[in-house]
Amino acid sequence: MDEPRIPKATLATVILRSFLLQGSWNFERMQNLGFVYALVPALRQLFRGEELAAACQRHLVYFNTHPYLASPVLGATLALEEQRSRGEPGVLGVAEFKGMIMAPYAAIGDALFWGGLRPMAAGVALFVAVKGSLWAPAVFLLLFNLPHLWLRCFGLLRGYRLGLGVIEVIQRHRLPDLAVRCKEATVVLLGVLSGFLVYIVCRQQGVAELWGLFLLVPLYLLAALVRKGWSTLLLVFLVTALVLGLSGLAVS
Repeated sequence: MDEPRIPKATLATVILRSFLLQGSWNFERMQNLGFVYALVPALRQLFRGEELAAACQRHLVYFNTHPYLASPVLGATLALEEQRSRGEPGVLGVAEFKGMIMAPYAAIGDALFWGGLRPMAAGVALFVAVKGSLWAPAVFLLLFNLPHLWLRCFGLLRGYRLGLGVIEVIQRHRLPDLAVRCKEATVVLLGVLSGFLVYIVCRQQGVAELWGLFLLVPLYLLAALVRKGWSTLLLVFLVTALVLGLSGLAVS
């Protein structure tokens, strides 16, 4: 295999530019301008003149994926463009590769980062906040940002080194399953946090902590009813009416 033609310094520039992927987001072609902006320093190492213009034109088509998982796509795209600059036939063209991968990666990224990692990081930070520590925001930012910063940097480098093989690497890490595990961990964290808060309130009010366990039973029943298909809004209405009714009886 030939030596890579794109210097490491140029790849570092591409990584930095990838943070501006959505800086020129538009309704017609979504992230295409940001994608081209990130690629240009590397494309200049591969093409000259009209070939460079044609290479940029190839990437002005519609493109939209999760911004954190765009880095492996950028890296693999550079590998395919480098292969094309050498005149080597490819198994898959650049346009076909991007069109095939962007939608699945968008779904995986949304589930993992927005639906899994972010709530889990917030749950851990809430524990720190409940203890009265001012480090809670820093804990949240570290837990959420370190994984995606690692993926942005090393994902691009891995994609450039492996080309189309980066698809297999993403599949091997089973990111959709990881998203499910993060969501399950968040539920456990919130349950433990609820119990801890009940314990603190009971102790402050001079109530035996054991009574706090009975307050968690209705929450469990509500969760079970929601999973069985009951309307969440209806359950909230019933609980609110019950609490207001009991409060009125207590006042009278």
